[in-house]
Amino acid sequence: MIASTAPSVLPELSEETKSEIEEIPPYKVILLDDNVTSMEFVVRILIQIFGKDPDTAQALMWQVHTEGAAHVATLSKEQAELKQEQVHNAARAEGFPFRCVIEPA
Repeated sequence: MIASTAPSVLPELSEETKSEIEEIPPYKVILLDDNVTSMEFVVRILIQIFGKDPDTAQALMWQVHTEGAAHVATLSKEQAELKQEQVHNAARAEGFPFRCVIEPA
């Protein structure tokens, strides 16, 4: 057996580090309507990429369809960019022009 020299408890974060973590601004992910993308695809994206339950996904899809856009998540910038890329890749793979944007919350 190899003896571990790592501490059994993680060190406390300094107040400066805590402050830096708290200052990370959140970003909104907003899905945009178009005249081509199917409603079924939008619901599937909301369930598969954003983890929404089917009822919430259906309601958000209707908001996108009737209002032109819907705010579907608030995340760190890095996470929001990843979700945006996943949405765009999935849309392109199925031949849809579907888009989403991110903006500071």
